[in-house]
Amino acid sequence: MREVTTIALDTGSCSHPQRMTIRDGSLRAIDYPALAMLIVHPEEGPILFDTGYDPAFLAATEPFPERFYRWATPVDLKPGRDAASQCEQLGYAPSEFHHVILSHFHGDHIAGLHRFSNAAIHCARAGLEDAHKGNRLMSTRRGILRSLIPGDMGERARFFEEAASVPLSPDLHPFERGADLLGDGSLIAVELPGHCPGHWGLVLNDARHGLHFLVADAAWSLDAIRRDVPPPAITSGFLGQTARVRTTLGSLHHLWKRNSDIRLTPCHCPERAAEARKGE
Repeated sequence: MREVTTIALDTGSCSHPQRMTIRDGSLRAIDYPALAMLIVHPEEGPILFDTGYDPAFLAATEPFPERFYRWATPVDLKPGRDAASQCEQLGYAPSEFHHVILSHFHGDHIAGLHRFSNAAIHCARAGLEDAHKGNRLMSTRRGILRSLIPGDMGERARFFEEAASVPLSPDLHPFERGADLLGDGSLIAVELPGHCPGHWGLVLNDARHGLHFLVADAAWSLDAIRRDVPPPAITSGFLGQTARVRTTLGSLHHLWKRNSDIRLTPCHCPERAAEARKGE
């Protein structure tokens, strides 16, 4: 795989009872970070995997019924911590980005899209179609904030399902195939079904970490992957499909047991967020 460089961006957090994300967790509310990943490609330049929180999320959850989303998961986003501002601080203007990759369409993963208006948006067709189903209340219940989807999404979308299908390295077993997003083997999208329709992760060859699998919301923590402990059915069934969530988590657990050197990064993992704050 062609080598790229990654920088994890901690874009704020939300608060939620731990037991809603891992079956044996505490009833106490804890903070869940929202990580975006800045990827620097040797030819394509800066690329973003998910956007995390953004002030646009707060604006989108002002009216009802969208306000219920903010009540269910109260958000802490300090000034200058959104992905676009952090990229600017690192010397990458949002206008320079030619690619943004979305794991799925939940509001905490797409809120910053409006800042990257020149970028093609790589995503799942199934996810985009699902995001437009039902009324605003139904969408909010499923974690979708339609006002965060750009109006020119149809022109900018590049669908995972239409990218070239390629075999994955045996090091990634039991995952077998992915979608080569740029055609050069550098960014391989991998379907991770269950969390919601059109939920995918991304595999890359990281200059700092070697083989790196961005697993989005297939698990909320590395702890869940290591111990193969899923969220309770009330959570997985509310957002997606419980059986498929557990199968995907089991596959990630099997991957970790076979090859613990592979770096796995869930978007809401406290361990990975702590590393990001230290610049690791």
